[in-house]
Amino acid sequence: METARDITGYRKHWASRFGTAPFLPMSRAEMESLGWDSCDVILVTGDAYVDHPSFGMAIVGRTLEAQGFRVGIIAQPDWHDAEPFKALGRPNLFFGVTAGNMDSMVNRYTSDRRVRSDDAYTPGGQGGKRPDRSVIVYAQRVREAYRDAPIVIGGIEASLRRIAHFDYWSEKVRRSILLDAKADLLVFGNAERQIVELAHRLGAGERIEAIRDLRGTAYVSRALPEGWVEIDSSSVDEMAATAVASGSRRVRGTDRARSVIRMPSFEQVMADPVLYAHASRILHTEANPGNARALVQRHGDIDVWLNPPPIPLTTREMDWVYERAFQRQPHPAYGAAEIPAYKMIRFSISIQRGCFGGCTFCSITEHEGRIIQNRSEDSVIREIGKVRDTVPGFTGVISDLGGPTANMYRLACKSREIESACRRPSCVYPGICPNLRTDHSALVGLYRRARGLPGVKKVLIASGVRYDLASESPEYVQELVQHHVGGYLKIAPEAISEGPLSKMMKPGVATYDRFKALFDRYSKEAGKEQYLIPYFIAAHPGTTDGDMLELALWLKRNGYRADQVQAFLPSPMATATAMYHSGRNPLHRVSRTSEEVVIPKGLKVRRLHKAFLRYHDANNWPVLREALRRMGRADLIGNGKHQLVPAWQPAGVDGGGEGRRTPARPGARPFRTQHTRPRPAR
Repeated sequence: METARDITGYRKHWASRFGTAPFLPMSRAEMESLGWDSCDVILVTGDAYVDHPSFGMAIVGRTLEAQGFRVGIIAQPDWHDAEPFKALGRPNLFFGVTAGNMDSMVNRYTSDRRVRSDDAYTPGGQGGKRPDRSVIVYAQRVREAYRDAPIVIGGIEASLRRIAHFDYWSEKVRRSILLDAKADLLVFGNAERQIVELAHRLGAGERIEAIRDLRGTAYVSRALPEGWVEIDSSSVDEMAATAVASGSRRVRGTDRARSVIRMPSFEQVMADPVLYAHASRILHTEANPGNARALVQRHGDIDVWLNPPPIPLTTREMDWVYERAFQRQPHPAYGAAEIPAYKMIRFSISIQRGCFGGCTFCSITEHEGRIIQNRSEDSVIREIGKVRDTVPGFTGVISDLGGPTANMYRLACKSREIESACRRPSCVYPGICPNLRTDHSALVGLYRRARGLPGVKKVLIASGVRYDLASESPEYVQELVQHHVGGYLKIAPEAISEGPLSKMMKPGVATYDRFKALFDRYSKEAGKEQYLIPYFIAAHPGTTDGDMLELALWLKRNGYRADQVQAFLPSPMATATAMYHSGRNPLHRVSRTSEEVVIPKGLKVRRLHKAFLRYHDANNWPVLREALRRMGRADLIGNGKHQLVPAWQPAGVDGGGEGRRTPARPGARPFRTQHTRPRPAR
């Protein structure tokens, strides 16, 4: 894999003489107290400013500060006019615009497109403090405030919309967010590497429109650069000749570093769902930093050019990023107001980034990549000590050591050469790759050292455990179960039938059973009564009514009752979203005759699938009885042990109150099938 410049090796910008700010300033008064006459970079974010490394604006801001730049924060501005965006003046280098840790549409709407009443990233949990499509709105207001100021957009909302993408909330394909935001540059992924180099180059006098060679960025282009060779995407996927407009060249054996793949245009993918699925497949195929080529997609008379993904951070760089001068608290401007997202993570520690699971419904791989970026054990231990010694309210319990997953720490391909050449979307599906090292000993050692620290009473693991990997290391399961579970452990089978599992790229239920056997065995040995909390998704592509019935019966046999349920939400750029929109399977070559996928669309079927997950709720019994009769399974209606719903309806319960709870029977274990909101990723 290509090497990259160490982000800790730059000569600091001249403004480093001002030192480290207690909090990055959010007002002119704070700037003046620091002796600043201006900011070099201003970050505009849809989240409240919490100076904690789990919050994107804080980690990017502190990273730039450590490079010598003066960074200001405009958090959750009133977007109705441009004045709030002038609060800190015009930055010397650029505005960085992000929606925050979550996509603004996911943050504001449920999977049934209902407006949420709350926002975990806002003081008091108050909803309505950010606009729909925040990146676009914020960028437009910045442009109104300072017409000539460079604008760089990033974060998960921009990252997942870098090309033409299906938008679930409008049920149409939208063009690249780069164009709608009228930004100068888009950075995708976690972006420390890009943003550091960009700031130094702008600080040295380069113009932003001349910076076109930065990995992990997208920009508007009007012509193919000299010396570059264009490759038709149909030749990459061996798609039918009619799939892409005629006349494009097919070029093989070209220099990868000077070749760009021409994807179907915005107009083509908007008009043709099959081409959309093809474009999605190409994007995911060209996602490995070791072998990815540049991509280009036409929008009208201009191109959106995507450089290859950034080179992952080294362990040394990860340590440096996470050990900046974070206060690990909200900005004092919020007073005593509680920010729910901060409360959830204030005692947690990130130990890794990335995920090689490749789950098609998840955005982590598209955003952070599938190569795991690890912190050193010493760095993690130092941060635990800082939490213990400085964070108000610490009671001795670390709430989580993890990341996108709990147990991919220091897991990697056995060969850098194989890793750099690989194009598989997952290292663990349909089975664990023989080239993947699954030794959990480094993680076991970290757990033991962390819980042995003075003043630390308990270290919990709240990140989702990848149980197929964990089962490969019984020592890890024993360590986890006997020392790091607080009574319940969440894992995510997501489904049990092969139809949806094959479209999710998740292991079968037999893998769950193997892990459960280990979990139960080690819990019993420790004399602890502990339970697994399995999560499931309703209405995922590939799921039939019969699949959901099978799952409901499995839940009943195993004594599980869902407290809350989650229907599939097609997030931009996810592979499962391409399935949802196109009805095709982009996990294989896409053509006019390629595999079609069953798609549970429409409010009625989505509610039915959610009702199967809450089979015990009397409000759902009428719709389930109707469905069972239609499916020829009326034998499951009755009061027998193996029947799903009774034939009678309780007085006063008419089936019209979806989501209302009924008391659980004694001994039944409640569980949540999925977070009510996806795990934040910046």
